[in-house]
Amino acid sequence: MQLRIHLLRIPNRFQISRKIRMKTILTGKVPTEKRQKKRKEKKKQEKEEINIVKDLISLCLYILIIVAACWLILTYVGQRTEVSGDSMNDTLHDGDSLWIDKLSYRLKEPERFDIVVFPYQEEEDTYYIKRIIGLPGETVRIDEEGVIYINDEPLDEDYGKETIEENHRGLAAESVTLGEDEYFVMGDNRNNSRDSRMEDVGNIHKDDFVGKAVFRFTGGFGFLNKEDK
Repeated sequence: MQLRIHLLRIPNRFQISRKIRMKTILTGKVPTEKRQKKRKEKKKQEKEEINIVKDLISLCLYILIIVAACWLILTYVGQRTEVSGDSMNDTLHDGDSLWIDKLSYRLKEPERFDIVVFPYQEEEDTYYIKRIIGLPGETVRIDEEGVIYINDEPLDEDYGKETIEENHRGLAAESVTLGEDEYFVMGDNRNNSRDSRMEDVGNIHKDDFVGKAVFRFTGGFGFLNKEDK
């Protein structure tokens, strides 16, 4: 009778390690350190994506604020404009760049000799720039010598480029009485200006004033009204 002896093979360390790795691959299991590393990388990526979104939202809000601020300034505070024509010579000239104050007349009444901008009602998108001569409730008249009278008193002013010719007195050849909210305006180039002396322009209401010209950027840098200097 023969005895058979089966020797047990004891695997070495390399074989054990190889089996563990193979088992890991086959089962899809990842060592704890690798899982933690991947989680950290994923969280970092998510955080970066959130930061990008926040930056985009902040940029959009910043642009919106800038646009809103510009709209408010141009609508209620003031705006830059350019003179077209020679009706305000010698004070203003064609091409002069001005700053129009839109806020002042919301706080106080227009004053005599203010330079104002208003729309010409007979032509769309056309604006005139003139000087206030007569105030609400006053009577304006220009005599044959070209002298301007306010309530039968000669107006003391030196803005006119030259003496008003008799045939340029217009409506003011007769007494013009202004209403409670009406202003009589004229260009400084008195013999070459379409203003309240003409029927198509007439007296201007306060609500029609776009604003008051207060500063000149070109053609003589500085304030336009003596009280603003």
